[in-house]
Amino acid sequence: MNIFSLFGDLSHLVSIFILIYSIETNKSIEGLSLKTQILYTTVFLTRYLNLFTHFYSLYNTLLKIIFIASSVYTVYIMSYKYNKNIQQYSDSFPLRYLLGGAGIAALIFNHKLTPSEIIWSFSLWLESVAILPQLFMLQKSGEAENITVHYIFALGIYRALYIPNWIYRYFVEGHFDYVSVLSGVLQTAIYSDFFYIYYQKVLKGKKFELPV
Repeated sequence: MNIFSLFGDLSHLVSIFILIYSIETNKSIEGLSLKTQILYTTVFLTRYLNLFTHFYSLYNTLLKIIFIASSVYTVYIMSYKYNKNIQQYSDSFPLRYLLGGAGIAALIFNHKLTPSEIIWSFSLWLESVAILPQLFMLQKSGEAENITVHYIFALGIYRALYIPNWIYRYFVEGHFDYVSVLSGVLQTAIYSDFFYIYYQKVLKGKKFELPV
């Protein structure tokens, strides 16, 4: 645990709070991708299979429970509570490519060819691309509500903060996890254009718009 990973976790929690608050307050899921939320649920369920078998710390355990519970709850309210607002035509990114790609990457990039290590690696690679259906929706519509944009930004900051975390751990602890680093760099790169437009538009008080 260091300040970078702590603030990364806090940013992740903030993104979840923004998302659920937005849905429950507006009673709508307009502009949000159900497919992205399904992917994140899959990420947490596969990454935290050891929740009840390995105890590292109370902080670690609580985070795992929060991430799993909140992702399942988000998929539930988007699928059933506010499902009338789902825009199937716009949430159309093919998940099979992301799931298949993450599976292939997990078989190539892992620490050991064991089921647990492959599943863990799969969760990292899937998380790196899980935001793509949401960004695809933004690209198709060309604009989004600020609350949705803030959610994506907080989620991106969470991953971006893990880059200095890896640097810190390498120089201070002598620890280097190449799978986490590669998948994290990919995820941050996917967010790069979004960060630029967020700065140019939202932080300057303008409406968030993308070229359609």
